[in-house]
Amino acid sequence: MKTIFKLFILTVLLSACGGAKKSAPSQADGDAVAFKYATQISIEKFDGYTVATIKNPWKEGMTLHRYVLVPADQEIPNHIPTGTIVRTPLKRAVMFTTVHCAMVMEFGRQDCIAGVADLKYIKIPWIQEQVAKGRITDVGDGMSPVIEKIIDEHPDALFLSPFENSGGYGKLEEINIPIIECADYMEASPLARAEWLRFYGMLFGCEERATALFESVDNSYQQLKALAAKAKTRPTVLMDKVTGSVWYVPGGKSTIGQMIKDANGKYAWADDEHSGSISLPFETVLERSGDADVWLFRYSGNHDITYDELLSEHHGYNQFKAFKNHTAYGCDVERSPFYEESPFHPERLLADFILILHPEVNTLTSLRYFKPVSQ
Repeated sequence: MKTIFKLFILTVLLSACGGAKKSAPSQADGDAVAFKYATQISIEKFDGYTVATIKNPWKEGMTLHRYVLVPADQEIPNHIPTGTIVRTPLKRAVMFTTVHCAMVMEFGRQDCIAGVADLKYIKIPWIQEQVAKGRITDVGDGMSPVIEKIIDEHPDALFLSPFENSGGYGKLEEINIPIIECADYMEASPLARAEWLRFYGMLFGCEERATALFESVDNSYQQLKALAAKAKTRPTVLMDKVTGSVWYVPGGKSTIGQMIKDANGKYAWADDEHSGSISLPFETVLERSGDADVWLFRYSGNHDITYDELLSEHHGYNQFKAFKNHTAYGCDVERSPFYEESPFHPERLLADFILILHPEVNTLTSLRYFKPVSQ
């Protein structure tokens, strides 16, 4: 579904991640951090440390990773649970995703970005400039980074996004640097994903700022959702387009699937149980969503895409109602901050969805990510 997913290193074995680990008898329950939406992470605060547990999104009832956050200016307590010890606040991190680079910058902690992988996918001008000046290190391809460059930066942590059946992180697991598995994208709602800001804020020593940011996002999102609910129409939505030989559509439990619902739109795969994307043949998508009123898709092109260009990509597109009626909208991820912003600012993407599906809503005036396909 997403070109940017190429920059992610895939999922890990449960306990094979880098970083110091320590095991001891478990203590009494700590103070649980209450999450409003997020379900894939739980956090408990104890005297002298914090435990963050990430669920395995693909194996129900199992843990993907457990982190023990210990302030860098304190001794590691004698009795802490098994997990990867992370000394906080992080001062140097290597980022493997553009979205988490943007997040750190919004925290005001961009000075902590010591290195990045897959630089060609990071569309943040400041990052590109810092790499060109030698202030941030390009550690190479995310699938096979240059380990020596990572070690030379002496990072406190590596930020990677896990995927199912990846087989682990290879040599990255051998260099004794904590691997932060950014499984936020597996949450089933946009606000649940955005709420991971609170966990990341704890890592970078800006918990209060991260919490305030999330609360602002939540409030804006809820206001937009209420606005959409008043619309008199409920158009049907087709998402994305053919990639190679398959069509990746967002699962019904994905953040995009939920956002279509919150924008008061109908989605053919709303009842699907997948949190990620589903790969389908063209014929299946045509059968189930050929009559969709609106077609929204992302592409990488550095230009405004046209209907003729779409047809040259796949001759079957002209069978879709939205193609015939010229109600297709494209988001060029090369020229818009879609991947940098929308995961932790879903209210901005929701505003686009509402404006496209319900143009009669006159309180929203301009699209941020999508544009009508050129005729």
